Amino acid sequence: MSSDPHASSRTDAGTPPADSASESVFRDTGFRLFWSARLCSTIGYQIITVAVGWQMYDLTGDPLMLGLVGLVQFLPSVVLLLMSGHVADRFDRRRIVRLCQIAEGIIAASMAAATLAGWVSSTLIFAFVALIGASRAFETPTLQALLPGVVGPRQLARAVALSSSATQAAIIVGPALGGFAYVAGPGVVYGIGATLFLAAAALVTALKLRQAQQRLTAPVSVQTLFAGFAYIRSRPVLLGAISLDLFAVLLGGATALLPIYARDILHTGPWGLGLLRSSPAIGALATAIWLARHPLNKRVGRVMFGAVAVFGLATITFGLSSWLPLSMAALVVLGASDMISVVVRSTLVQLDTPDDMRGRVGAVNSVFIGASNQLGEFESGVTAAWFGPVGAVMIGGVGTLLVVLAWMRLFPALAGRDRLLDTPRH
Repeated sequence: MSSDPHASSRTDAGTPPADSASESVFRDTGFRLFWSARLCSTIGYQIITVAVGWQMYDLTGDPLMLGLVGLVQFLPSVVLLLMSGHVADRFDRRRIVRLCQIAEGIIAASMAAATLAGWVSSTLIFAFVALIGASRAFETPTLQALLPGVVGPRQLARAVALSSSATQAAIIVGPALGGFAYVAGPGVVYGIGATLFLAAAALVTALKLRQAQQRLTAPVSVQTLFAGFAYIRSRPVLLGAISLDLFAVLLGGATALLPIYARDILHTGPWGLGLLRSSPAIGALATAIWLARHPLNKRVGRVMFGAVAVFGLATITFGLSSWLPLSMAALVVLGASDMISVVVRSTLVQLDTPDDMRGRVGAVNSVFIGASNQLGEFESGVTAAWFGPVGAVMIGGVGTLLVVLAWMRLFPALAGRDRLLDTPRH
């Protein structure tokens, strides 16, 4: 789950009006380069994911192998968690992101060559996915930590929303592009992905930072490696925001059951499944664009809790629906509310974290998000086996609402947070 509201018609502490401020973010050359690089990299990753899934299933015909692909893709971020955040804080973040994207481009190009030469096997695909996962384990938290150096602190909420819009646009466009290109063969898809990764690296190369990075200078130690965990634990607002999102996604993983709903409950075909899968991204994209123009400047903590509650209610509505238009509408609302939570959480993490710790805190945040998505799919599958798909989705939605009530009591500092930019650094 994730979201972030930032909408207010008033100006705040020198913040320009919503329209002019949002336009000024995109008028900034540095942010345009950052946004375009993120878009290219994410589309490249999305279309490669489509090719990997289709190619693995063509080779093996085993659904379990598809599940293992997801696991192999996720494990590097866990294994490399401490190292990736530390590297992002100690070295030039632009260079790290650029090297990761170049590496991803080379890996994808190698996969294209292997496919066209007829050398591909399931073992090679697993190795390919693991290498991509390892590279993205460094790229993702470093790219997140890079954004505050591209824009000023008062533009950060809008920049986070616009950056999230790039991700959502890629989630919508990427799979469609990958599926269309797969008609020409998986090698072509991998080639397109390689081109996009290298284009992203070129954009990052041209990127100039507005604020110099404050690098970590302390020698490597257990304390510096685990500093991200310690910092989050010592900040109730951050701990509450990250853990709220973790448990909401963990419990509300209705999207994992979409194939079952499409076939057995909504009685539709692959086209209906495609509509269902695109619905959350459409809601999230529209909300990200709205938040970029109308950032929230009051009661952000309560808005985040409200968004997560709406996420739970939308999950329940989807679970009870047997009519495709209503199910799609529920998923649009689900994606929109999730985006509000994501933007609020991401902005708070960036604003409340010193620059020389953003990599380590971002790495922890990224793994929590990945774990919630992966474990959420597992939880949905298990509860669906026990209680049926409707029961599983209902349990997830009700559980999300209970988490909201519990977290409002456990983390009053988050519930009482009024503005995104109002807490002094420690």
